[in-house]
Amino acid sequence: MRPRLLLVEDDADLRGMLTELFAAEGYDVRACNDGQAGLHAGLVQRFDVLLVDRGLPAIDGVELIRRLRSHGRTTPALMLTARGSLADRVEGLDAGAEDYLAKPFEIQELLARIRALGRRHVERADVLPLAGARLDVHGRLVIPDDGGPEVELSARECQLLRTLAVRPTQVFTREDLLSRVFDGAENPGLVDTYVHYLRRKLGRRAVTTVRGLGYRLGRR
Repeated sequence: MRPRLLLVEDDADLRGMLTELFAAEGYDVRACNDGQAGLHAGLVQRFDVLLVDRGLPAIDGVELIRRLRSHGRTTPALMLTARGSLADRVEGLDAGAEDYLAKPFEIQELLARIRALGRRHVERADVLPLAGARLDVHGRLVIPDDGGPEVELSARECQLLRTLAVRPTQVFTREDLLSRVFDGAENPGLVDTYVHYLRRKLGRRAVTTVRGLGYRLGRR
C-alpha cells in the first residue's frame, strides 16, 4: 500500500513538480490548489502526511491545519512558506503543523522530512496495512481486504505483527524482537514460537524468514 500524501499548493508549476516528485517516490498524491479544497479532502479522506503551503487562497495554510485539527484529524503536517521569521514558524507550529520549511528548499531535505513525518504517523496508527489485509491494533484483529473472516490475535501476537508492520521492509533480528515485543527476554525461541503462531493463523506468507538475519513482514 502506497503512503497517501495530501498536497495543498496554489502555485501551479510547483504543485505539478511536487506531484510528480512524490509520485516517483512511491506516494499516492492528492493535489489541491486552494485551502478550501484541501480542507474538504482532508476531512473526507485519510492521508499519511500533509504538505501544505502557508499562503493559500480561500483558507490559508495555518487556518487549514487549525480546522483539520479541530475536527480530530491528527495526520502529521509539514508547512511550506515563503515567510521564515520566528513568529511565522511559531504560528504555524501552534496551529498544529509538526514541521515547517521555508522556500526555497532543497528537494532532498523536503523528501527526508516527509519520510520522517510518515514514519511518525505509521508508528502511532491503530490500523496498519498487511499483505492483502489490515491489522486493527486496538481490536487485535487481522481483517482481510477480500471480506473474508477476521482473525483474532493474542496480545503478544498482535504486538509482534504490529512491530513488523510498522517497518514492513526492515529485517528484525531475534534480539530486536525480544527487546521490542518480549520485554527483553533472553530466549530467542520465544520469537520463533510466536512467528509459528502467526503463520498458523494467517498463513506461512504472513512473516518472512530472512536466513541468517531474522524476520520481516510477509509480502504477497
